[in-house]
Amino acid sequence: MDLQKNKDLVYEEVARAIHQANRPESSVAIVAVTKYVDSDTVAQLVDLGVQHIGENRVDKFLDKYEHLKDKNVTWHLIGTLQRRKVKEVINLVDYFHALDSVKLAKEIQKRAQYPIKCFLQVNISGEESKHGFKPDELDEVLEELSSYDKLKIVGLMTMAPIDATERELNYIFKQTNDLRQSLKERNIKNMPFDDLSMGMSRDFPIAIQNGSTFVRIGTSFFRE
Repeated sequence: MDLQKNKDLVYEEVARAIHQANRPESSVAIVAVTKYVDSDTVAQLVDLGVQHIGENRVDKFLDKYEHLKDKNVTWHLIGTLQRRKVKEVINLVDYFHALDSVKLAKEIQKRAQYPIKCFLQVNISGEESKHGFKPDELDEVLEELSSYDKLKIVGLMTMAPIDATERELNYIFKQTNDLRQSLKERNIKNMPFDDLSMGMSRDFPIAIQNGSTFVRIGTSFFRE
């Protein structure tokens, strides 16, 4: 595995997608999803200039955080978070991408020592297997969360079905961006809704075309 080559290819591919979408290069952050590699490999990636590191599981996150705590890293927890594990990790993350229930929000409010940047996970595709709020639930959810001063809702996160067609991907990502824009226009305190976390190795160009500001890329960094 040639990390330098893979990193350069990822950055070139993302830059190309940003250019094709006629957007500023600085408008998209690349989050390297490192769940399949060890801490030493992540350290090498950071030394190559990758700043944003994303982990799915709390135990893996804590291991890598400890290993890389002296490096300049922006930490993203991108996977489902069990309420009983919130206290272990929430004050170490820079962004939490999978806020998918009011009960979880309450636990974060209880445990956080400062406002945590969170993405509301939304289930636009309607897949039963996907976590996240349905769009028609958000009015009630936002009313509940508006009193939580330890949450800063920076935007929305969504995941498309693994077998989605290009047309379906465009629909899902566009719907998510339209929803984000409508929420931003409400000017709710502590909820700027400036960002979108969507797009992975297989579909990030389409996500960028539809406004994504954080793409979560794993396998492309670590291909042989």
